Amino acid sequence: MEKMSDAEGNNRLPWRRGCHPLMLAPMQGLTNRALRGLFVETVRPDVVFTEFVRVQAGARRVLPATGRAEVLGRSGGVPLVVQLIGADAEALVAAADMVQELGGEHLNINLGCPYGRMTGNSAGGALLRDPVGLAKLLARLRRHVEVGFSVKVRSGFDDPGQVLSLLPVFEDCGVDFLIIHPRTVVQKYSGPADHRITATAVRDSKLPVIANGDIFTVADAERVTAQTGAAGLMMGRGAIADPLLFKRLRGEYRAVSEPAERCRELREYLLALLPRYRDLFCGDQQILCKMKEVLSQVQEPDLAKPVRSLLRSRKLSFFVEQLAGLGDAAS
Repeated sequence: MEKMSDAEGNNRLPWRRGCHPLMLAPMQGLTNRALRGLFVETVRPDVVFTEFVRVQAGARRVLPATGRAEVLGRSGGVPLVVQLIGADAEALVAAADMVQELGGEHLNINLGCPYGRMTGNSAGGALLRDPVGLAKLLARLRRHVEVGFSVKVRSGFDDPGQVLSLLPVFEDCGVDFLIIHPRTVVQKYSGPADHRITATAVRDSKLPVIANGDIFTVADAERVTAQTGAAGLMMGRGAIADPLLFKRLRGEYRAVSEPAERCRELREYLLALLPRYRDLFCGDQQILCKMKEVLSQVQEPDLAKPVRSLLRSRKLSFFVEQLAGLGDAAS
């Protein structure tokens, strides 16, 4: 099936023509505007996403103050995609209108979140349980969304092949591009991401498909790209653990760092993030909790011991003291 290209009129993609975009995934509790700002300043993803913004029916404002702040948090010239999660069509339409009024240029709908009350409320990945209702929701949103419009979707709710049956739905609803994380909602993050599904979607869809899931290293990225032929890659846990992954993939930095150097890279990254978190969050304990959330994404065996020690810190001052000597201790 022939793919749609920019030359055929799709000018609502958040990446430039001819680019194989490297995107920072939306991750709840992690990709806040402080962390995004650091990534934009230091490693320049081609596209960044907000954390998902909850949209709830009956709320006084369909977009909470934190959500409005995320939309207004400009990204230093890097396209920003605002991700919404919700179940109520009226509220989602109102939220989409508000995002556009605030200047948002790209909107994404979360069809994959496996956690929390949103799933129980038939939002996020749970929307996949009602394909007919989902099609109506997306079509209605598209009529209101004049900017870029995309979905981030799991391979299915409990059927890993479900996304393939939804490809015509996404095309008919006027979605501009898809991001596929090839695990089911019920899998959460267990088992490997099955990029054979991504490859089939790339082959069968007219839309650009972005591959997401289990991209932690340059070797992972090369394998997924070769296997799928995807239009681009989205990194979440791998990029949060190692922001230099963006530069590694572009050949601007070594593909693999030795353990001592990785410790120093981690130290510099977290020390650069710390003042941004001091500006965004309130009090040492909240800052420490947020720093630990980032650090917990680091799963490399060679860093297990220092990471474990840092995660045991009960005070921010002790965390910073340990962090300051991290690279030296590994030398």
